[in-house]
Amino acid sequence: MERGPGAAGPEPACPFLAWSAEEVAQWVVQLGFPQYEECFRANGITGRRLILVNCSNLPAIGVKDFIHMQEISRHVRELLGTEEPAFSRSIALPYRDNMGLFLEKKSWSGKKADALTFSRFIKEAELEPYTTVPPLQQAQTGIETDALPASQGTQGQD
Repeated sequence: MERGPGAAGPEPACPFLAWSAEEVAQWVVQLGFPQYEECFRANGITGRRLILVNCSNLPAIGVKDFIHMQEISRHVRELLGTEEPAFSRSIALPYRDNMGLFLEKKSWSGKKADALTFSRFIKEAELEPYTTVPPLQQAQTGIETDALPASQGTQGQD
């Protein structure tokens, strides 16, 4: 789903950020989980709050089935364009992809978060614009960061 129900105007880079709790609840129904529509609506899960939804906090809003938690989390990651956490990584050096870090900042409210663009975030945070493989995985796979294409079409996304 590219745009929330009832959305109008030019297509923003991350249109789901503007979704209301009602629009998120409708998205969950469209995913095939109508039984959780009220859970998302009652807990006020807006597009910005959806950024923070994962298997760890779904039980707190009423999603208890583990398979459903995995599926909803997978769909959220797909919507956000983020990667599944690598469970083989070192906990001493946790890896976060650029889009995940950006979306975490966008989950905040206020004028500064509203005005933040992906390219400005990358520049201000002094991040590599297309690093998609964490250093530990690069060493294990032999993949060079410079050889990677732009991360899921996010380079230059504003």
